[in-house]
Amino acid sequence: MTVHLRVHDAVALVTIDRPDRRNAVDHATLLALRQAQLDAVAAHARCLVLTGAPPAFCAGADLTGVESGEFVDALVAALRGFTELAIPTIAAIDGPALGAGTQLVIACDLRVATERSVFGIPAAKLGLVVDHWTVERLAREMGWSIARAMLLAAQTYRTEQLVASGAIHRVGGLDAAMAWAGELVGLAPLTISSHKLALERSAPSPQHDELFEQARAAAWASLDAEEGRVAFLEKRPPNFQGR
Repeated sequence: MTVHLRVHDAVALVTIDRPDRRNAVDHATLLALRQAQLDAVAAHARCLVLTGAPPAFCAGADLTGVESGEFVDALVAALRGFTELAIPTIAAIDGPALGAGTQLVIACDLRVATERSVFGIPAAKLGLVVDHWTVERLAREMGWSIARAMLLAAQTYRTEQLVASGAIHRVGGLDAAMAWAGELVGLAPLTISSHKLALERSAPSPQHDELFEQARAAAWASLDAEEGRVAFLEKRPPNFQGR
């Protein structure tokens, strides 16, 4: 199993466990994440903590098995799943949280990170384009300036930088995240679920933008996207041509 769920004292701990791939997510892992969300609800959890097995939180998408179709659909379902849960979710980050890792981080309500954690969306180094929801969510959760640097310059940020901006709520490891979760389960669940619903409805998914979707589809189908994937696997700098 690439995803483990443990529920104790109304806290669901969901762990991505692919240490050999630095917890990079493939299609099967994303499906397992979505199932873990449903299982946590069925187990009457009142808070969910998402983490990754050492040495990373999630190093991104597993580029050995990423295609624009079913992988993207599964990623969307997993990300939206965290936002649709009626309980608070905490991302407990220790190590790299890049690409899909950062997407999972911003899909959670609250964030606890160790000082060695790194965040970013290196899509521009791969010739890929994230979806409009991710752009909007990143800007709301981490701020427009940070979102621009991540998306347009492939810039990464460390925990101390994001604590200063408010994007990371607390500094600490999994123990700190679990302790915070223990505090949250003692709060009024109907209050939390109502407030979370209001927060999510205040930031709805962006309307379908045909121009952006055409540009995104063209990027995914481009020679640059293929070059980015191959260069990553071959561990060499990509040679992008803009086509």
